[in-house]
Amino acid sequence: MTSKPSVLFVCVHNAGRSQMAAGFLEHIAGDAIEVRSAGSTPADAVNPVAVAAMAEVGIDIADRTPKILTPSTVETSDVVITMGCGDACPYFPGVTYRDWKLDDPAGKDIDTVRRIRDQIEHHVRNLITELGVTLTT
Repeated sequence: MTSKPSVLFVCVHNAGRSQMAAGFLEHIAGDAIEVRSAGSTPADAVNPVAVAAMAEVGIDIADRTPKILTPSTVETSDVVITMGCGDACPYFPGVTYRDWKLDDPAGKDIDTVRRIRDQIEHHVRNLITELGVTLTT
């Protein structure tokens, strides 16, 4: 792993779970970790309920755009985290792969998305610890 680890969050539409995870990691770790997110079949926009749930905790993901997953994005990441969606990522030696089992927030009410958001935050905080990143705040 490089001195500044790179983390890629992947879900099918890159509109909910992966966007929330990227938002949390950027918010908590600042520029100590390179954060990416992508999807195998990106949606046109980020899930508005996910945007609302993240805004409740002071994180704005409203201006994000879902992105397509590419082999080069996977290959140049230190850690690739799939978000319980069964996405098949290309395999590259030296890349660490993990799967976080999380419900899909698509079509869910705000209370359900809040629960998913809170699970994601817990996973992200554990990931920062596992990566050995020291936070300045």
